[in-house]
Amino acid sequence: MCGFVGGTDPSWNFTAALASIEHRGPDDGRLNLEGPVRVGFRRLSIIDLDAAAMQPMFADDGETWIVFNGEIYGFIALRTELEKLGHAFRTHSDTEVLLRAYLEWGENFIDHVDGMFAIALWDARDHKLRLYRDRPGIKPLYYFYDGQRLAFGSELKAIEAALDAKDLQVDETALYDFLGYRYVPAPKTLYRNCFKLPPAHRLVYDPATGKATGPEPYWSVPVPDTSRDISADQAAEELRGLIDESVRDQMISDVPLGFFLSGGVDSSTIVASASGLGADVSTFSIGFDSDEKSETPYARQVAELFGTKHHERMLSQSAAGALLPNLKKWFDEPFADESAMPTYLVSKVARENVTVVLTGDGGDEVFGGYRTYPRFERYERLPSWPAAMDRAVHRIRKPFSRRSPITRMTRVLETAFAHGPALWAKIMHGMPEAAKEEYRERFDIPRDYDDWWHYREHWRSDLPVRTRLQLLDFHTFMPGMVLTKVDRTSMAVSLEARVPFLARKVIEFSFSLPENVRYHDGELKGILKYAYKDILPKDILHRRKKGFGIPRYYLRDLDGGKPIQEHLLQSLFL
Repeated sequence: MCGFVGGTDPSWNFTAALASIEHRGPDDGRLNLEGPVRVGFRRLSIIDLDAAAMQPMFADDGETWIVFNGEIYGFIALRTELEKLGHAFRTHSDTEVLLRAYLEWGENFIDHVDGMFAIALWDARDHKLRLYRDRPGIKPLYYFYDGQRLAFGSELKAIEAALDAKDLQVDETALYDFLGYRYVPAPKTLYRNCFKLPPAHRLVYDPATGKATGPEPYWSVPVPDTSRDISADQAAEELRGLIDESVRDQMISDVPLGFFLSGGVDSSTIVASASGLGADVSTFSIGFDSDEKSETPYARQVAELFGTKHHERMLSQSAAGALLPNLKKWFDEPFADESAMPTYLVSKVARENVTVVLTGDGGDEVFGGYRTYPRFERYERLPSWPAAMDRAVHRIRKPFSRRSPITRMTRVLETAFAHGPALWAKIMHGMPEAAKEEYRERFDIPRDYDDWWHYREHWRSDLPVRTRLQLLDFHTFMPGMVLTKVDRTSMAVSLEARVPFLARKVIEFSFSLPENVRYHDGELKGILKYAYKDILPKDILHRRKKGFGIPRYYLRDLDGGKPIQEHLLQSLFL
């Protein structure tokens, strides 16, 4: 796990930019200011600790180079394949495997690799820069492009540090979108000429002409194969094998490694797999003021079952309040997921013992674990009402507190009579259009602006409802909120977090299953639970999902009882 920054304008402050992301790579740093594209790299040493594995890594021509943040799964097998094709390796790093894969297969190299990655690759043969982001969006990649100059970096703060302030103008539509989505949706960022490279996309830039091509996708999630004849037993056996393969690949490390364990189905599955592979497992959990609100009793149960070396820490209400302002430092732009605070704390605890952790993130999106899906199904059957009714209901509710019966009743009505992406936005706790009216005027948002464009972009009405919502979550909530949260909070303490459920084979297998198999017995996450029914206890597999958010009362003192996104926008960004 590392961080990088680069760009084409020699007047930019690359030294300051690299220093701004030192937390992503505290072990070493290097700047290369030669050539059309300057580049800097910060290293967190995980695989091949030798200095020869440092980046930017140059090809044999001494001019073509790569910088890469992340890990490549199964890189040892890929290295063996490349050696058979005549490549002689100088290091044992996955970085060199990536570089030589590109030299062998050109742009098609991306089809040969799986992993979590953000890649910047300068090819001295055609004098072009290529940027790639991994398929699920685990690793971040930001870029600035004004039609001529290009800068790129692992975090937005690196671009902020490199560029002149006059080049970075706040995008008011991004602030407005944040209120609806609780994060700034890709490809937008806080600034008008800065972008997130979307997951599974690439971009090619020619510094000679200043022209950028893309972003364009290089992969897409498969849709269910309704004609596929596969039993639940067959699917469960194959799934266990794929998860074991992914966990085995992601446990490769030259530094100490552990596991986040909440006691939920996902993290417990990853720990069960690792234990079954004979690993010596260390686990890390976070709890709250009381076991009633925490998942720690379940985490202890799983830890005891598999004999892990277990570590716990409690996050108090006062500590949570003290961490809240860090959301700006961690994310650089508006971000309203309060579970970032316990994620940061569990990362900090883990970093005291290990440098790498495996997590259960992505399980809900890949296997369909959110209770929001059946809730959407129920409301979708009801008729919708016109936008004027939303505005009228909002006016009725406005004088009352968020916890009053009137507020609760009107929110239920708003949700019950919404439809499509607007209904989904309400279920996902986005601020309704009527509630954002004053911000629409303040930010000068056009009347015809589509408040839910990000959901609509990935909406597939042709698919069964649950698969449709899974795909929507996979393309929006997961990279925009879940994976962003895990990356920034873990990297804030220089901890690498890996996600076995998001290996390409696991994703493609689950989504290709007919929906009735994926939701075996009609149950959320049905095939995953069925696959581990003889490995994990029933009360772990079938208990009600809590999630990793902090208790609601922790944030009850926010100014005026406002939604958290409104509070954060006003207190940190306006």
